[in-house]
Amino acid sequence: MEVLSHNLKHGLMITIFVFVMMIFIDYINVVTKGRMEGAMKGGRFRQYIVASFLGATPGCLGAFMNVSFYIHGLMSFGAIVGGMIATSGDESFVMLAMFPEEALVLFGILFVLGVASAYIVDRLVPVFRIEPCKECQLLRVHPQYESLYLNMGGTLEQVRRMSLSRFLLLVLLLGSLYGFVAGRIGPPDWNWQRVTLVSLVCLAVFIVMTVPDHYLEEHIWNHIAKRHLWRVFIWTFGVLLAVDLGLRFWNLEAFVRAHMLWVLLIAALVGVIPESGPHLVFVMM
Repeated sequence: MEVLSHNLKHGLMITIFVFVMMIFIDYINVVTKGRMEGAMKGGRFRQYIVASFLGATPGCLGAFMNVSFYIHGLMSFGAIVGGMIATSGDESFVMLAMFPEEALVLFGILFVLGVASAYIVDRLVPVFRIEPCKECQLLRVHPQYESLYLNMGGTLEQVRRMSLSRFLLLVLLLGSLYGFVAGRIGPPDWNWQRVTLVSLVCLAVFIVMTVPDHYLEEHIWNHIAKRHLWRVFIWTFGVLLAVDLGLRFWNLEAFVRAHMLWVLLIAALVGVIPESGPHLVFVMM
C-alpha cells in the first residue's frame, strides 16, 4: 500500500506540473499572438540551445518543460533528445552538495553533449524515418475568438455563469494547490521546487478563471485535459510503479558492485529509467 501511495503522489505531482506547463505555454503563445512559437521555431540551433540549457538546469522541471514544448510541436525530435541527454535530474542537487566544482563541470559537459547530440539526431531522423511530434493545431491563433485574454471585465460574469468544464478544472487545480501547500504531494519542505509548483498552479487558476469560453473549451478542456492529461498520468504512474517494484526485488547496487566491468553498460541502461532514485547508486559510487 505504501508503494502505491508513494508512486501515486509522485505521479500526480509530475502530471499536474506537465498539465500546468502545457496550459501556460499555450496561453503565452496566444497572448503573444504566436510570437513565442516563432521564437522557438526561429532556428534549429536555437532549439538545441534552449532544450539543452533547460535539461542541464538542476532538477527535473527543465526536462518537464522540454516535454511540454515538444508536445506542442515547438521543438524538434533532436532538440528533445538533446535536452534529455543534458538532464541529470534530482541527482544534480546531491552532486552540488557533495562535489560542487565537479558537478558544475559535469553540467557544462552535458550541455555541450546535448547540443551536439540534438544536431546529430535531427540529421538521423529522415534516415530512420522517425515521425516526430506534430505541431498542435490549437497553437494556431484565431484572432476573432482569442483577442481578450487580459481583459478582466468579464471575469466575474464568467464565474457567475461558470460552465461545468471550468468548474471541474478549478476543482482539479485548487485541489492540487492544497496538496502542494499542505505537503500532501510534491516536496515535503518549502524549497524552491514547492514554491515553483505552487506559483505555477496559482497561475493556472488565474488563466482558467479569466480566459474566454471558446479558449477554455477548445484549448484547455477538449485538447489539453481530455486528450493529454489522463495519458500523462497513466504512463507516469505505471512506469514509476513498475520501476519501484522492480528495484525492490532486484538489488541493483549490490549487482553493480559485484560486476564492476559491466558498470558502464549498466549505467547507460539505468540512465534510461525515468526515475531519480536508481541513478543515485552511481552518484554515490
